[in-house]
Amino acid sequence: LRRERSARMNLPVRTASGALVEAVVLCTPTPTGRMWTLRLVPAASESERALRATADAHEQRFATLTERSPVPTLLSEQGMRLAHVNDAFCSLVGLQAEQLLGTGWMATVHPDDLDDVIEQVVAVLGGGDGEAQARLVREDGTERTTVIRFAHLFTPGVGAGFVGTIEDITDRLAFEARLAHQAHHDPLTGLPNRTLLAGYVAERFRPGASGLACLFLDLDNFKVVNDSLGHAAGDELLVEVATRLRATVRPGDLVARFGGDEFVVVCEGVDQADAVTLAERIGAALAEPMRLSGVDVRPHASVGVTVQTAEHGAAEELIRDCDIAMYQAKAGGKGRITVLDQRARAEARDKLRLVAELRQAIERREITLLYQPIFSTADGSSVAVESLARWHHPVRGAISPGVFVSLAEESGLIGGLGLLVLDETCRQLAEWDRLLGPAAPQRANVNVSALQLDGNLHPHVVAALERHGLHPSRLSIEITESALMKDPTSAREVLTQLRELGVSLAIDDFGTGYSSLAYLRHLPVDCLKVDRSFVAELAHGHTEIASAVIALAKNLGLSTVAEGVETPAQAVELARLGACFLQGFDLAQPMTGSRTAAWYAAHAR
Repeated sequence: LRRERSARMNLPVRTASGALVEAVVLCTPTPTGRMWTLRLVPAASESERALRATADAHEQRFATLTERSPVPTLLSEQGMRLAHVNDAFCSLVGLQAEQLLGTGWMATVHPDDLDDVIEQVVAVLGGGDGEAQARLVREDGTERTTVIRFAHLFTPGVGAGFVGTIEDITDRLAFEARLAHQAHHDPLTGLPNRTLLAGYVAERFRPGASGLACLFLDLDNFKVVNDSLGHAAGDELLVEVATRLRATVRPGDLVARFGGDEFVVVCEGVDQADAVTLAERIGAALAEPMRLSGVDVRPHASVGVTVQTAEHGAAEELIRDCDIAMYQAKAGGKGRITVLDQRARAEARDKLRLVAELRQAIERREITLLYQPIFSTADGSSVAVESLARWHHPVRGAISPGVFVSLAEESGLIGGLGLLVLDETCRQLAEWDRLLGPAAPQRANVNVSALQLDGNLHPHVVAALERHGLHPSRLSIEITESALMKDPTSAREVLTQLRELGVSLAIDDFGTGYSSLAYLRHLPVDCLKVDRSFVAELAHGHTEIASAVIALAKNLGLSTVAEGVETPAQAVELARLGACFLQGFDLAQPMTGSRTAAWYAAHAR
């Protein structure tokens, strides 16, 4: 019928008097609907009693089998008209059996689903099975979503009918909907999460188009709220921020929680001025005081704004650019709004390319090491070196360690870079042993980032030493004072493991951080390295800080290495102050592994 074709069925039916007749039903499509034609043909009188008995027997068997079944079930022996329904179906729709027999059951099917159900029944009457998902409307007006499975039933002498079983899937669909919502929404604020955000922007992004804008918000000083008022207050703040964002944006704009204290607003049909105006409204709404744990808090946010341009080739680039703009806003101060301009976008993309090239350089072991000797003030000999990573880019040339090490930390590459430096240093030590014997450097110092101070550092050090056949005493780990203070408890645990292994430990750039003397006393370190900035002050007659650091180390039973020694006068003064070791360009420049071997061979005693 849905295909607008004529349909014909021959069905045995009972008249109001109970007489059995054959009905020829013809349905023909018309411009305004369908025309039904019914022609009754009296059944042969000699078969009427037999047919009635057969039908009654079938009804009785069906009733016996299904009456106590928990599965809602229907029986039709003649076309669409029901001969029997069980209690489970009556309970499902809230009606009595008398109201459902005949064609009464069809009134329970939602009007929007009725055509599909009829189509399936017609197909089943012709033989075979069918299935339809349909909403059934209960007597109280509520709806249950069901799957009705039809099976062909033919009763000899009576005609074609069907058996229908109903599965109520309302609760299952609701559960699946909850799971889908949880997968795409933040449980705390109820906002769309990062996954939904990415899909939302991708659906609306059209290359070369304009008018799609992203606003990336990061709450300023959120950590202060968490640390001072507790995490419950922090959660309350995030919920209130989400509420204010929803109330401030336009209808149709998307507000999503990107993660932590970061939110993203996506709006369509706007230009840069519109997006900035919205960002300003958001800033004003957030700045209104809110009461948290009895304290009035005025949250502020740094906002990065990006509006799609022809340069954006994909949706993720739009989100990435507003993220970059947000960090630029945060770097400029609290509560700022920054629009990513052409120059900033070019710099960001160049940075991404550099990250990719750094990753490749690490994988290909194109990061090389130079080694700078460390000298004893007692006799002028050198028994140790510091490993210094260098990257000579094939196009950009030499890239400063300050640039690529920071880049590695920001991009998650520091672990791979650190492992490369550790392994190559151990390999080089083993090679020097083979080449120089007793004249080889007895120890190499390796710098470790704060991000490497985790449970993996100890096994990585053990593996590198074993791989190259070295005793742990041949290695010294250098970690900056500021890195130690990022997570003092965890740092102490990791350093203790290394110290127990037999590896030496040194605090680099000492005096530039904020560690307390009480904390320093309990660290399992062997050496303090005097920062080069304090050494440089010696040229101006300022010896106080360098002298204090050296004296402190001596009182704690630690050795000292003075870095950045550039002149003979500095070397003499540091030796006078009591420094144990010196390192700097005046004494020896960083060298390749082969040149270092030649240098030690030439200075062997």
